[in-house]
Amino acid sequence: MSLARLRGVCRHYRMGNNVVRALDGIDLDIDQGEYWAILGRSGSGKSTLLNLLGCLDRPTAGAYVLDGVDVSQLSDDALSHVRSRSIGFIFQSFNLIPQLTVQENIEVPLFYQGVSPVESRRRAHEIAARVGLGDRLHHRPTELSGGQQQRVAIARALVNDPAIVLADEATGNLDTTTEEEILAVMDQLHSMGKTIILVTHNASLTRHAEKVMVLADGKIESLHTREDLDAAGEDVL
Repeated sequence: MSLARLRGVCRHYRMGNNVVRALDGIDLDIDQGEYWAILGRSGSGKSTLLNLLGCLDRPTAGAYVLDGVDVSQLSDDALSHVRSRSIGFIFQSFNLIPQLTVQENIEVPLFYQGVSPVESRRRAHEIAARVGLGDRLHHRPTELSGGQQQRVAIARALVNDPAIVLADEATGNLDTTTEEEILAVMDQLHSMGKTIILVTHNASLTRHAEKVMVLADGKIESLHTREDLDAAGEDVL
């Protein structure tokens, strides 16, 4: 059974007398524990698709079923609940709160869920240790390297044990060495059974994924498995 299923999903915007077809008939099945990469140039529809998958937006047409629930029909409050319980976001710009410590940044999603301070602290310590930040819990973001800040963002995305993790150009602000460190963390999460969707414009990053979707002009241009790409070479992307 698919964890996430999209059928005929469209997202159209009206700009004056013109209709922009940001997404135009997307059919997709993502199973539990899979690692996907969504590849495409600027304007291909990557961000729009990510917003739909992350329940930040609704389709103009079509259905999006997440973990058995048709979220395309939910109210704003219900969508907010789904986001807080089922989805973890990792952003290119980290989006950490500079006034808070590492521990407090990780605990933010749990605060909005009403989790007790004691349980929040326990989870934050556990997740921080998992991503290699056990000795940085009381530092603030400005005291950390870019790679460490992204690890905080990953820990924050994982602390609510989401069904799906969405990484939006998650290594775009990092140097090559740090990028590899963060991708290694993502690989580790995948090996532990997490469902990961990595959105990128960089074809070389797709080597970490089991499945690769190429978007162009709001449509799926091609779909590839890891086996296909290993056999044919990633220059087909």
